[in-house]
Amino acid sequence: MKLHTAISLCAVLALSPVSHARADQTAEQAPPAAYDAALAEHTGADDYGMRSYVLVVLKTGPTPVTDAEARKAMFAGHFANMERLSESGKLVVAGPFSKDPDGWRGLFVFAVDSVEEARALTATDPVIVSGEMVAEYHPWYSSAALMLIPGQHEKLARKNP
Repeated sequence: MKLHTAISLCAVLALSPVSHARADQTAEQAPPAAYDAALAEHTGADDYGMRSYVLVVLKTGPTPVTDAEARKAMFAGHFANMERLSESGKLVVAGPFSKDPDGWRGLFVFAVDSVEEARALTATDPVIVSGEMVAEYHPWYSSAALMLIPGQHEKLARKNP
C-alpha cells in the first residue's frame, strides 16, 4: 500500500504545474547546442522553432477562362503575382496539385498571422480575380524553417517557369 501511495504522489508531482514550470525554466536556461538565435529571429520562430502560417488551397472556380490568349495572360499574371509575393517574404511555398478529382489545383503557404491577410494577398491573383480558381483558407502552425525555402529554391532550379 505504501508503494502505491508513493507512486501516486510521484505521478501527482510530475503532472503538477510546478514540475512543468521547473522543466520549462530549465529549457529556457539552456537552449540546445544547435540553437541559432539569429536564424530563429530571421525566420520568426517561437521558442519551439515554429510559427504561424495560412495554407491556401486553390480549387477550380465557377468561371473557367477558355480563350487561349486570355488564359495565357491570366497564368502569366498568376506566376508574376506569386513571384512578387515571394519576394515580399509573404509567400513561402506554392505549387500545383496533380489532377485531383475534388478540383484541388494548387497551394499557397503564406507567412502571415491571419486568414484576413491571406485573403487580401490571394485577392491580388489573376486566377482568383477571373474566377478560374477559388481559395480555401486554413490557419497552420509549422516549422519556421519553411521560411528558408524561397532562398534555397533559386539554387535548385535550372529553368524559370
